[in-house]
Amino acid sequence: MRQRPASRHVPATSPTPARHRSPARLVLKAVALSLFAVVVLAVAGFFTWAKTPMAATAASLDAVAADPRVAVTDTPDAVVLRPAGTAALDQGLVFVAGARVDPQAYEQTFVELVASGVTVVVERPVLGFGILDRRGLDHFTALAPEVSTWAVGGHSLGGVRACQYAADDPAVDALVLFGSYCATTDLSGDDLPVLSLGGSDDGLSTPDDISRYRDRLPADATVVAIDGLAHAQFGSYGAQPGDGTPTLTDEEARGRIDRELASFFAGVGDEG
Repeated sequence: MRQRPASRHVPATSPTPARHRSPARLVLKAVALSLFAVVVLAVAGFFTWAKTPMAATAASLDAVAADPRVAVTDTPDAVVLRPAGTAALDQGLVFVAGARVDPQAYEQTFVELVASGVTVVVERPVLGFGILDRRGLDHFTALAPEVSTWAVGGHSLGGVRACQYAADDPAVDALVLFGSYCATTDLSGDDLPVLSLGGSDDGLSTPDDISRYRDRLPADATVVAIDGLAHAQFGSYGAQPGDGTPTLTDEEARGRIDRELASFFAGVGDEG
């Protein structure tokens, strides 16, 4: 007869004492989680804000669409304006839009220049900020391979990026600034033709701002302050917060800009 083995007595273990967190650690964790949430919300808010540009006015787009002298091609990277009613010149302009401004808002600004034979490529900057866009100039000149004489330009913060293009790329033949200045580059030692247009009523890139950075441009740069012009009148996207009050109509403003561009491009490249 088999005997049942004696049962083993396993002593009961005492429960593990609960680990108490200090109030200071709990507060620090709460603060860290709160800061993380704030950062996430701020980043999400920035992306939403950046991807909501100041749109071109319907009237300006309609006017360009109805103009038989200009052919517009809208691509994921840029808006390309080519002369359609006249022979194209071997001149082009890669233009960087102002911060959070729809590139199409500059179509009407350049319609007369394009009608004269100059091809214009208006960039779609990364996140709406040209200063954040690290794509090379050739990424945009490739959209118009028929052009070999290239100027670069930009409006507001877009002009800051255009100055960088001019400093970094030997293919640049001229520089055009609208309500802008070379805040991060020095072109004073270059022999680059430069046209800098400002407005007396520009509340964002004020005449004093442009004057402060004047010595970063070549000594013979053409610097023009258009009387009565405001910052937003370099494009067609309506009023802009922080801007001044213009005394020129939008049509008058475009007329002044057109005349300065025509005179400048007459001396750019081989066509000069």
